[in-house]
Amino acid sequence: MNQKEQLRLLILGVLERQPEHGYAIAQAIKARSAGVLNAREGSLYPALHLLEKEGLVQSQEVEIGARLRREYRLTEAGVQALVKARGEWQAQVQAVGAVIGGAG
Repeated sequence: MNQKEQLRLLILGVLERQPEHGYAIAQAIKARSAGVLNAREGSLYPALHLLEKEGLVQSQEVEIGARLRREYRLTEAGVQALVKARGEWQAQVQAVGAVIGGAG
């Protein structure tokens, strides 16, 4: 899984819990990974736009305080894509673990 695919998986994982705007998605990725992973604007927003174009997320403008923000939510197709991507990720993790192993 390359970095673009990984970012897509992370975005879908964040949106599984609840709809979020872009900055909140980036913050959730950083917080849930204990600061190990970062979603920079230059890659986050193009990924969100592509996910929307593919029908995996949908967006709408919502008013938060006195500001309008674009909020993203998973579609049913997005939920299905997340389930599939999780399975692929687990297979990769197991395959890497089998190769690098440990002292056992």
